[in-house]
Amino acid sequence: MSSWPAYAQQLAQQARVASRRLATLTGAQKIRWLRRTAESLTVRSAEILAANESDVANAPGFGLSSAEIDRLRLTPTRLAAMAGALGEVALLPDPIGEIIEGSVRPNGLRVSRVRVPLGVVFFIFESRPNVTVDAASLCVKSGNAVILRGGKEALNSNRALYRIIRDTLVETGLPEHGVQLVETTEREVVGELLKLGSMIDVTIPRGGKSLIERVTREATMPVIKHYDGICHVYVDQSADPRMALEILQNSKCQRPGVCNAAETVLVHAGIADSFLPQAAQMLQEQGVAVRGCDRICRAIPWATAASEQDYRTEYLDLILSARVVDSLDEAIEHIDTYGSHHTETIITNDLAAADRFVAEIDSAAVMVNASTRFNDGGELGLGAEIGISTDKFHARGPCGLKELTSYKWVARGNGQIRK
Repeated sequence: MSSWPAYAQQLAQQARVASRRLATLTGAQKIRWLRRTAESLTVRSAEILAANESDVANAPGFGLSSAEIDRLRLTPTRLAAMAGALGEVALLPDPIGEIIEGSVRPNGLRVSRVRVPLGVVFFIFESRPNVTVDAASLCVKSGNAVILRGGKEALNSNRALYRIIRDTLVETGLPEHGVQLVETTEREVVGELLKLGSMIDVTIPRGGKSLIERVTREATMPVIKHYDGICHVYVDQSADPRMALEILQNSKCQRPGVCNAAETVLVHAGIADSFLPQAAQMLQEQGVAVRGCDRICRAIPWATAASEQDYRTEYLDLILSARVVDSLDEAIEHIDTYGSHHTETIITNDLAAADRFVAEIDSAAVMVNASTRFNDGGELGLGAEIGISTDKFHARGPCGLKELTSYKWVARGNGQIRK
């Protein structure tokens, strides 16, 4: 369709205008919208669930796995959680206008560094409808306009949620175009929006590796990337076996289709003989397929041999790659070689080993004796998140309100001139 460039231009221009108003809103105005939207999610839940049922029914036709369908599905409980998350964002401190630092110069000039919105965010995500609400709430609370582009698998759900967001923006006197939805699944629109670096300040893609690579290649504005979640659990030789089992089970099995679920377990040879039979029983009971090295396959007869590619794969399913390592150094080397710099955890009673692991592992989040599932905005105290960045610049780890801001220098004087 020849009008896609014009459609993209219209979305971006409307967002640009809205962003200027959003940057000046008071905290009370933003809180009023968040609470009104939370109420509307409850009042209009039947509308949302009906739309979601249609998406779930269509999901097999898109080739979605059972784990992916689980991520797509909305229930009354999940809707209540979405409304609750809006309430939590409302309670978070408003970052806009925060004075990060300030000083008075010898000439009397008062200098401060002040937190400001990024401006216009283009957010691309796949089949998790709750992300629509999370992203809208975080962007508006941080004073940003956002253009949302969800996956085709969740189009009906996203449209229903967007109607509510748009209605509540109007009802509470906020700019209607502060949140916009790309209401087509045409890939060409994404390409057109990525060309608009003069109007869109940042793009945040949240999805598969091919999506991230495409956005990084085509974007004319900065990109906050959310690459694969190839997360590791390392069971050190001094680990408490019971603790290690519980952390492994939680990391892998609680919700295997999310980015902070474990994809690989590394077991120190010094504990392998005693730990692996227990782990094998737990994993078998949980329905987890294991792909391992020769030593894993000898200890777990029903495991299959792992290929080189298995250790580089984000399964997002009940599949776990496994390897026995002879040292902490070997575990760190494996993670550095095959990991995606997302989340890693060590289970150990050796403080020196824990400290080395924390210092040498180059990932957005490193856990000690805790599940990988804790790399989450809510669990780390940020409230809701728009994604988990595996970048080192501008944001790293869960991206909450402060990660959606920049800063400006403000100098106030009384006639000073530079000499």
